[in-house]
Amino acid sequence: MNDFILYFKMGLYHVLDFNAYDHILFLIVLAVVFSFNQFKKVLWLVTLFTIGHSVTLALSAYGILNVNMKLIEFLIPVTIFITGVINVFTAKKSSTGKENTNLVFALFFGLIHGLGFSNYFKMMIGKEDDKLFPLLEFALGIEAAQIIIVLGILIIGTILQNFFRVTRRDWILVCSSIVIGFAIQMMLNRIYW
Repeated sequence: MNDFILYFKMGLYHVLDFNAYDHILFLIVLAVVFSFNQFKKVLWLVTLFTIGHSVTLALSAYGILNVNMKLIEFLIPVTIFITGVINVFTAKKSSTGKENTNLVFALFFGLIHGLGFSNYFKMMIGKEDDKLFPLLEFALGIEAAQIIIVLGILIIGTILQNFFRVTRRDWILVCSSIVIGFAIQMMLNRIYW
């Protein structure tokens, strides 16, 4: 049980660490298009993202996948930027299309974000033979942290839209634009060529 708590907390704190805010930014642009009445899709969003990065974490932990970390560190803000730009250009359109797009982004871009965790995770588990349970425990911690962040975004969006009469379109545009600004700066800081 102590190992479970250890790896769960490491996954939880790894996502909630404001020094590693790229994960939080990605969750913001993924979740901003959703509302509380779409709770099933929101759960799918978080779960697909966890599945995506857990797959690449597992492949990396077992030595099946080895990638250039400088490339991954650059691609992470690219995924944030792409998601934010798609949000901006589809903010006026019916919500179903952009929500489904963000579900796809959560899974596929989650693969890239998982590779960003891979070095941290490999250091955590060291040379342990049993990598599966630490991986699952770490993934559960990540899932819990993502639910916290996404709930926060949904709460802020609901308050702004219901009490301050911010339109859903404006909420998506402003929030995504702010995140795009951060993503551009991160890309510039992480250029590796």
